[in-house]
Amino acid sequence: MSVLELTKDNFDATIASGDTLVDFWAPWCGPCKMQSPIVDAFAAAQSAVKVGKVNTDEQMELAQKYGIMAIPTLIAFRDGEVIAKKTGLSPAGEIEAMFK
Repeated sequence: MSVLELTKDNFDATIASGDTLVDFWAPWCGPCKMQSPIVDAFAAAQSAVKVGKVNTDEQMELAQKYGIMAIPTLIAFRDGEVIAKKTGLSPAGEIEAMFK
């Protein structure tokens, strides 16, 4: 499944049903650049989990709404509700575990 670019306009509709992984990141963030290919690989390997990315520089409202204090931060949603949150660089196994 491809990675979606999430904004305040499509965020709620995207996370509303099913499982969704959201990567909060910024272009200047070194660890975010290392996290990105891991998230992309997770998205490619998953058919049941939607994956989206939120550029915190452009979507400050979403970052504030979800209390993003450091990036990268990954949040797992199930039917619009937060089920797990990880801050810092996360390996693939930890991302998969967020949905178990």
